[in-house]
Amino acid sequence: MASGNDMKAHESTYTGFLGLVKWGSILTALVTVLVVYLIA
Repeated sequence: MASGNDMKAHESTYTGFLGLVKWGSILTALVTVLVVYLIA
């Protein structure tokens, strides 16, 4: 586990990871909608 001294770095890394997951999911959904639209 992270010690008390590493919590700021941990929170920063985790926040960045959550941001990437959020925007990656949105981008994937948009690309999926575009592909379905082009096929239909």
